[in-house]
Amino acid sequence: MNNECEAVHNLARSLERQCFPFDESNIPSNGIYILFEKGEEGHVGERIVRVGTHTGANQLCSRLKQHFINNNKDRSIFRKNIGRALLNQNGDPFLKFWELDLTTRKARKNYSSLIDFGYQKSIEEQVSQYIQCNFTFCVFEVNSKDERLEIESKIISTVSMCVGCNPSKTWLGNFSPKHKIIESGLWLVNELYKTPLDTFGIEHLSRLVKG
Repeated sequence: MNNECEAVHNLARSLERQCFPFDESNIPSNGIYILFEKGEEGHVGERIVRVGTHTGANQLCSRLKQHFINNNKDRSIFRKNIGRALLNQNGDPFLKFWELDLTTRKARKNYSSLIDFGYQKSIEEQVSQYIQCNFTFCVFEVNSKDERLEIESKIISTVSMCVGCNPSKTWLGNFSPKHKIIESGLWLVNELYKTPLDTFGIEHLSRLVKG
Protein backbone atom coordinates (compact mmCIF):
# COMPACT_ATOMS: atom_id res chain seq x y z
CA MET A 1 0.00 0.00 0.00
CA ASN A 2 3.02 2.29 0.19
CA ASN A 3 2.75 3.52 -3.41
CA GLU A 4 -1.00 4.08 -3.22
CA CYS A 5 -0.68 5.83 0.14
CA GLU A 6 2.06 8.08 -1.22
CA ALA A 7 -0.18 8.94 -4.17
CA VAL A 8 -3.03 9.84 -1.79
CA HIS A 9 -0.69 12.04 0.25
CA ASN A 10 0.59 13.80 -2.86
CA LEU A 11 -2.94 14.44 -4.10
CA ALA A 12 -4.08 15.76 -0.73
CA ARG A 13 -1.04 18.00 -0.35
CA SER A 14 -1.68 19.46 -3.81
CA LEU A 15 -5.00 20.90 -2.65
CA GLU A 16 -5.53 24.31 -1.09
CA ARG A 17 -4.82 24.06 2.62
CA GLN A 18 -7.31 25.36 5.18
CA CYS A 19 -6.73 26.19 8.81
CA PHE A 20 -8.67 27.76 11.68
CA PRO A 21 -10.37 30.17 11.29
CA PHE A 22 -11.37 28.85 7.86
CA ASP A 23 -13.24 30.68 5.14
CA GLU A 24 -16.60 28.96 4.64
CA SER A 25 -16.73 30.17 1.05
CA ASN A 26 -13.80 27.86 0.30
CA ILE A 27 -15.63 24.78 1.58
CA PRO A 28 -17.86 22.85 -0.86
CA SER A 29 -21.33 21.88 0.32
CA ASN A 30 -20.57 18.18 0.02
CA GLY A 31 -17.25 16.42 0.13
CA ILE A 32 -14.42 14.76 1.99
CA TYR A 33 -11.90 16.38 4.31
CA ILE A 34 -8.35 15.25 5.06
CA LEU A 35 -6.56 16.39 8.21
CA PHE A 36 -2.86 16.99 8.79
CA GLU A 37 -1.33 17.50 12.24
CA LYS A 38 1.64 19.65 13.21
CA GLY A 39 4.79 17.59 13.71
CA GLU A 40 3.51 14.51 11.88
CA GLU A 41 5.32 13.53 8.70
CA GLY A 42 5.14 10.76 6.13
CA HIS A 43 6.07 10.22 2.48
CA VAL A 44 8.45 13.20 2.54
CA GLY A 45 5.87 15.68 3.77
CA GLU A 46 3.00 16.19 6.15
CA ARG A 47 1.25 13.00 7.19
CA ILE A 48 -2.49 12.38 6.90
CA VAL A 49 -3.90 11.77 10.39
CA ARG A 50 -7.64 11.67 9.73
CA VAL A 51 -10.07 11.37 6.84
CA GLY A 52 -13.75 12.17 7.19
CA THR A 53 -16.98 13.17 5.53
CA HIS A 54 -20.64 13.78 6.38
CA THR A 55 -23.91 11.93 5.82
CA GLY A 56 -26.45 14.75 5.65
CA ALA A 57 -26.83 16.72 2.41
CA ASN A 58 -24.81 19.95 2.19
CA GLN A 59 -23.27 19.47 5.65
CA LEU A 60 -19.51 19.45 5.06
CA CYS A 61 -18.92 22.89 6.53
CA SER A 62 -21.20 22.11 9.46
CA ARG A 63 -19.23 18.93 10.14
CA LEU A 64 -15.95 20.82 10.17
CA LYS A 65 -17.40 23.32 12.63
CA GLN A 66 -18.40 20.46 14.91
CA HIS A 67 -14.75 19.41 14.96
CA PHE A 68 -13.00 22.78 15.12
CA ILE A 69 -15.41 25.13 16.87
CA ASN A 70 -18.36 23.61 18.70
CA ASN A 71 -17.47 22.64 22.27
CA ASN A 72 -19.48 19.42 22.27
CA LYS A 73 -17.59 16.13 22.37
CA ASP A 74 -20.79 14.16 21.85
CA ARG A 75 -21.30 15.65 18.38
CA SER A 76 -17.76 14.94 17.17
CA ILE A 77 -15.98 11.63 17.70
CA PHE A 78 -12.80 13.41 16.61
CA ARG A 79 -13.13 15.86 19.51
CA LYS A 80 -13.93 13.00 21.86
CA ASN A 81 -10.78 11.15 20.81
CA ILE A 82 -8.58 14.23 21.24
CA GLY A 83 -10.04 14.72 24.72
CA ARG A 84 -9.49 11.07 25.58
CA ALA A 85 -5.81 11.36 24.69
CA LEU A 86 -5.31 14.64 26.57
CA LEU A 87 -6.99 13.27 29.70
CA ASN A 88 -5.16 9.95 29.52
CA GLN A 89 -1.85 11.71 28.98
CA ASN A 90 -2.38 13.53 32.27
CA GLY A 91 -3.76 10.52 34.12
CA ASP A 92 -6.94 12.51 34.70
CA PRO A 93 -9.74 10.47 36.34
CA PHE A 94 -12.29 12.66 34.55
CA LEU A 95 -11.72 10.39 31.54
CA LYS A 96 -14.48 8.06 32.75
CA PHE A 97 -16.96 10.94 32.69
CA TRP A 98 -15.68 12.20 29.33
CA GLU A 99 -16.67 8.80 27.93
CA LEU A 100 -20.33 9.33 28.80
CA ASP A 101 -22.54 10.34 25.87
CA LEU A 102 -25.21 12.81 26.94
CA THR A 103 -26.98 13.28 23.63
CA THR A 104 -30.14 11.45 24.74
CA ARG A 105 -32.60 12.63 27.36
CA LYS A 106 -32.27 9.31 29.18
CA ALA A 107 -28.49 9.65 29.40
CA ARG A 108 -28.73 13.22 30.69
CA LYS A 109 -31.20 12.10 33.35
CA ASN A 110 -29.00 9.20 34.43
CA TYR A 111 -25.58 10.85 34.37
CA SER A 112 -25.85 14.64 34.61
CA SER A 113 -25.66 14.62 38.40
CA LEU A 114 -22.29 12.83 38.22
CA ILE A 115 -20.53 15.32 35.98
CA ASP A 116 -18.69 18.50 36.87
CA PHE A 117 -19.83 20.49 33.85
CA GLY A 118 -17.54 23.41 34.68
CA TYR A 119 -14.53 21.11 34.47
CA GLN A 120 -15.88 19.44 31.35
CA LYS A 121 -16.18 22.86 29.73
CA SER A 122 -12.50 23.53 30.49
CA ILE A 123 -11.55 20.24 28.80
CA GLU A 124 -13.70 21.13 25.79
CA GLU A 125 -11.81 24.42 25.54
CA GLN A 126 -8.47 22.59 25.70
CA VAL A 127 -9.64 20.29 22.92
CA SER A 128 -10.69 23.25 20.76
CA GLN A 129 -7.39 24.98 21.35
CA TYR A 130 -5.41 21.86 20.47
CA ILE A 131 -7.38 21.25 17.28
CA GLN A 132 -7.33 24.86 16.16
CA CYS A 133 -3.59 25.24 16.76
CA ASN A 134 -2.35 21.89 15.46
CA PHE A 135 -4.52 20.79 12.55
CA THR A 136 -4.88 21.94 8.97
CA PHE A 137 -7.05 20.33 6.33
CA CYS A 138 -7.93 20.12 2.67
CA VAL A 139 -11.29 19.30 1.11
CA PHE A 140 -12.56 18.10 -2.22
CA GLU A 141 -16.08 17.92 -3.55
CA VAL A 142 -18.06 14.67 -3.77
CA ASN A 143 -21.80 15.21 -4.04
CA SER A 144 -23.08 11.64 -3.82
CA LYS A 145 -23.42 10.35 -0.24
CA ASP A 146 -22.71 6.75 -1.26
CA GLU A 147 -19.63 7.77 -3.20
CA ARG A 148 -18.38 9.93 -0.32
CA LEU A 149 -18.66 7.05 2.13
CA GLU A 150 -16.98 4.61 -0.26
CA ILE A 151 -14.06 6.90 -1.04
CA GLU A 152 -13.63 7.88 2.62
CA SER A 153 -13.44 4.20 3.61
CA LYS A 154 -10.93 3.36 0.87
CA ILE A 155 -8.64 6.30 1.69
CA ILE A 156 -8.70 5.36 5.38
CA SER A 157 -7.91 1.73 4.56
CA THR A 158 -5.11 2.74 2.21
CA VAL A 159 -3.42 4.94 4.80
CA SER A 160 -3.95 2.53 7.70
CA MET A 161 -2.42 -0.37 5.74
CA CYS A 162 0.69 1.58 4.74
CA VAL A 163 3.95 0.80 6.54
CA GLY A 164 5.68 3.86 5.11
CA CYS A 165 4.02 6.58 7.18
CA ASN A 166 4.06 6.10 10.93
CA PRO A 167 3.26 8.43 13.84
CA SER A 168 6.05 10.25 15.60
CA LYS A 169 7.07 9.27 19.12
CA THR A 170 5.58 12.53 20.42
CA TRP A 171 2.20 12.14 18.67
CA LEU A 172 -0.67 12.86 21.04
CA GLY A 173 -2.51 9.82 19.68
CA ASN A 174 0.04 7.59 21.39
CA PHE A 175 -1.74 8.44 24.65
CA SER A 176 -5.13 7.37 23.36
CA PRO A 177 -6.92 4.67 25.37
CA LYS A 178 -8.13 3.37 21.99
CA HIS A 179 -5.67 0.75 20.75
CA LYS A 180 -6.81 1.19 17.12
CA ILE A 181 -5.72 4.83 17.17
CA ILE A 182 -2.26 3.95 18.48
CA GLU A 183 -1.90 1.03 16.07
CA SER A 184 -3.07 2.88 12.94
CA GLY A 185 -1.52 6.27 13.63
CA LEU A 186 -4.87 7.83 12.72
CA TRP A 187 -7.52 9.61 14.75
CA LEU A 188 -9.94 6.90 13.66
CA VAL A 189 -11.28 3.56 14.83
CA ASN A 190 -13.63 2.75 11.93
CA GLU A 191 -12.93 1.78 8.29
CA LEU A 192 -9.37 0.69 9.10
CA TYR A 193 -7.74 -2.18 7.18
CA LYS A 194 -10.67 -2.79 4.85
CA THR A 195 -10.64 -2.32 1.05
CA PRO A 196 -7.89 0.07 -0.06
CA LEU A 197 -7.62 2.09 -3.24
CA ASP A 198 -6.24 0.28 -6.27
CA THR A 199 -4.75 1.87 -9.38
CA PHE A 200 -8.19 2.59 -10.80
CA GLY A 201 -9.28 4.10 -7.49
CA ILE A 202 -6.25 6.38 -7.38
CA GLU A 203 -7.02 7.57 -10.92
CA HIS A 204 -10.63 8.25 -9.98
CA LEU A 205 -9.55 10.10 -6.84
CA SER A 206 -7.15 12.18 -8.88
CA ARG A 207 -9.96 13.25 -11.21
CA LEU A 208 -12.14 14.22 -8.24
CA VAL A 209 -9.37 16.18 -6.55
CA LYS A 210 -8.49 18.05 -9.73
CA GLY A 211 -12.14 18.78 -10.43
